[in-house]
This record gives sequence, structure tokens and C-alpha cells, in this order.
Amino acid sequence: MANVDGHCDPRFDQLKATLEAQLSSGNELGAAIAINIDGKNVVDIWGGYTDEAQTQPWTRDTITNVWSSTKTVASLAALIQISRGKLDPNAPVAKYWPEFAQNGKDKVLIRHILSHTSGVSGWEGPITWEEVYGPSSVERLAEQAPWWEPGTASGYHSNNMGHLIGEVIRRTSGKSMKQFVAEEIAGPLGADFQIGAQEKDWPRIAPIIPPPPLPIDFSKMDPNSVPVKTFGNPTPDATRANTADWRRADMAALNGHGNARSLVRMLSTITLGGVVDGVTLLSPETIDLIFQKQADGTDLVVGIPSTFGVGFGLTEGAITQTAPWLPKGRVCFWAGWGGSIIIMDLDRKVTFSYVMQKMGSGIVGSERTEEYLSAAYKALGVDGY
Repeated sequence: MANVDGHCDPRFDQLKATLEAQLSSGNELGAAIAINIDGKNVVDIWGGYTDEAQTQPWTRDTITNVWSSTKTVASLAALIQISRGKLDPNAPVAKYWPEFAQNGKDKVLIRHILSHTSGVSGWEGPITWEEVYGPSSVERLAEQAPWWEPGTASGYHSNNMGHLIGEVIRRTSGKSMKQFVAEEIAGPLGADFQIGAQEKDWPRIAPIIPPPPLPIDFSKMDPNSVPVKTFGNPTPDATRANTADWRRADMAALNGHGNARSLVRMLSTITLGGVVDGVTLLSPETIDLIFQKQADGTDLVVGIPSTFGVGFGLTEGAITQTAPWLPKGRVCFWAGWGGSIIIMDLDRKVTFSYVMQKMGSGIVGSERTEEYLSAAYKALGVDGY
């Protein structure tokens, strides 16, 4: 069996064994899992390798690109500004970013960009990844018209959610999203997480291994459809995560680098009522805001049943048709392309995260994600697992 290191409370031995089995089978190359219960890390394990030749072990300090799990950190940044009275979730985005009012977006609210319901789920007209990395991409979002009536449905803001929230963070704090996360979240909490990755940290990054090809041929779809304009522009390419330009960019929807421990450290802020080890980031009222359902039905971009609150996916509603294995109750979450995930279970005071670099298939987590989460909740004695 593959070697798994770190700390694991004995009641989660089966979860550890599951990770060992996935590593031994080759389904997993390198990964980390962390669980915090009521402020205490009861699981903080990792194993495998960071390279396909299996010469470099995954260590305690290995980090990797966590794809859309980064969105949870972007949302946390916005919620912090809401708690501080710097941002009103029910105010128009244009109140803080006047240029955004162009072309009928004057009624797009802050909560719309936090719940994928803004109608601005991607870029109008062809755009390259190089342009997405730069400031002109934000200006283009301000200029275009919404693709559906804001607030009426969700359409997953796959690539640009970080650009939208990031500009609002910049306008309300004077800091870029990258700087805000470093100075207002990761720094105070001692979390090993960053938007992008500083060059000094590149040697400890586990490079991304792309998933099986997407079962989508964008060339055969209507180029003017919302899914193509969102997902296919620019064309998805997982290998970009291993490039210098990607790591230098400020894209809080896509290029966060960290590990399971750091995600749990930051997002346990929500699970624990806004306070982590004496660091207060959120008010209870702001946490309640997360659970105000904003969309509950078939998502216009990914085409699957989805449920969104303010900033996060919720686990009760239409999403149960897509991912019935998610824990029910006062729970919010989000997952990254390839399988990474972060779960905030307020009922049980449990924060769970899994990250890896060998990407699996699936839209909300992968088969591995489901296995690990199910093993964890079975150990917790939750019915249905």
C-alpha cells in the first residue's frame, strides 16, 4: 500500500485507508485531505508523489492549483467586505464599479455576481488566455451586456467570477484580490494559500495532470450559446496551470494554490461562526446571508441541476439530483475542476477539504471526491453514508 503521512484521528482510519488504496491503484498520484471539527484538525493527511515519474514525494508543504475551489476564497473575501460594511449584497455592482452599468447591467447586484446569476458568465467575443490574464479582460466585462436577465437563473461563471469579484474588492479595499487574500485572509490565519503562486514557491507545486478530454465538442455547438461563450472562450486547457503566466495572474476563479489544510483553515471561518482562533472575519448575519437561496434549477452553463446561495453552492435543492452524496443540512461548498472540494458543514461544525493534482472527470467533484467524503461522513456517524 502507498504511504500516507500526517495526523489522522483513529475514527477516520477508513478514510486514510481509502486514500492509500487510491494512491496504490494509480487512480491518485498525490493528494491531501483535511478535516476540522469545531476548531480542531482531526485529519491532516497527504501521500503519493508530485511527479508522474514518482520520484518526488508529496509532502506536508506541497501545494497545487485548486481550480474552482479558489472561488470559495473569492467569495470569502467579498463576505468579509460585507461584514465590514464596505459592500452591500443588495446594491448594484455599479455602485462600487460605475463602468459596470454599461449595456443594461445597472441592475446587476453584488449578490448576483456571488451566485452566478448576473448574466455575465463569460466574455463577449473571442478572447485569448493571455488577455484573460490581463486587466483588459475586466474592462471588457464592464462593457458587455448580460446574456440573460440578471437574478432569474444561474449560469456558472466558470472563468470570470474572480475577475468580477476581484474588481469589486479592488474598488472597496484599494487592494487587488491577490493582495487582499494575502493580507486579510491567509496572512492573519497563517494559511498556506495564495491567488496564483509566487515564484519562490514554484518548486513545491505539484503540477497539474489533465483529466480525460471533456465530452464536449465546442466546434459542433452554437457559438452564440451561453455554454460555448462561457466554457469555450477561451478553450479549456488544464496544462496552462503549469505555466509561469498562469501562476503570475490574478484569477480568483481559477488559479488559487494551496493544500487541503490551508483551505480548511480559511473556510472554517464560515463553519465556526466567523471566528478562527481569535481572528474575526465574518459576522453571524453575513454567514446567514450565504444560505439565502439565489438559484435552484438547471444551470444555463453547465446544464445540470444546481443550487446556489450567496457565494457558494448549497447542498439541498436541485443539486441533490447532481451530487446526492453531498451532506445535507446547513452546508455550503464548492468544488474545483478535476475533483478538489471544500465543504463547510455548520450543523456538525465540520470543514472538509480534498485537493489533488491528477484530475478526475466529473462536474461536481469526481468519483474519488465522493469516496473520500463518504468515508469521512460514515466515520462521523451521519445517516446515509
